[in-house]
Amino acid sequence: MSIPTPHIEAKKDDIAKLVLMPGDPLRAKTIADTYLENVTQFNTVRNMFGYTGTYKGKRVSVMGSGMGMPSIGIYSFELFTFYGVEKIVRIGSCGAYSKDLKLYDVLLADCAYSESSYAKTQSGTYEDTYTYPSAALNQQIEANAETLNIPITKGTIHSSDVFYRENFDDYKTIYQNHQAIAVEMEAFALFHNAAVTNKQAACLLTVSDSLVTKEATTSEERQNAFTKMMEIALSLA
Repeated sequence: MSIPTPHIEAKKDDIAKLVLMPGDPLRAKTIADTYLENVTQFNTVRNMFGYTGTYKGKRVSVMGSGMGMPSIGIYSFELFTFYGVEKIVRIGSCGAYSKDLKLYDVLLADCAYSESSYAKTQSGTYEDTYTYPSAALNQQIEANAETLNIPITKGTIHSSDVFYRENFDDYKTIYQNHQAIAVEMEAFALFHNAAVTNKQAACLLTVSDSLVTKEATTSEERQNAFTKMMEIALSLA
């Protein structure tokens, strides 16, 4: 595949070695507008906005991933393989499976469980139901969070292919059997792509709702209010 790819119109040098990936492209725009200087937009294909700028003098890119593993699977693979990106940090929202997680808590995934066939399909014989982030990148995130005095929770997350389940209480079985404390829809594929391309990936999440208490944030709050997670991720630059 040549550059530009079918999904990213940037030239190779338009994108930094570190990319932060929220699911929502409008959240990517908010991050670029709020935190970055000297910003240039490198992607508008399918309105999956991507931006490169500087944070405290260091170059960093931010780009939406879309929803679900097929979407982040495409974008992260192209960034790793064709654009020379070394690190991708997913920054997104999650639903709590544990009563101990509260709205706006920041979660660092140290494992992603999924029923998805993404990894097996992408790599043929790969059949694991767990994928993992880069240990070194996670350690750096933990250290930066401590420096910023931002508490984080570490744990296994559930990467689900399905948002609307017919059996709402499925989460209780997943929580019990796999110790997954929260659910999202992308990290499993991101971690797999990083592993097969020999790159680094991590996943920082903010609790947007709780399946236990039924509390929830609004879409506007999810776009604009997850500042602690963003500050930790940006400090990696």
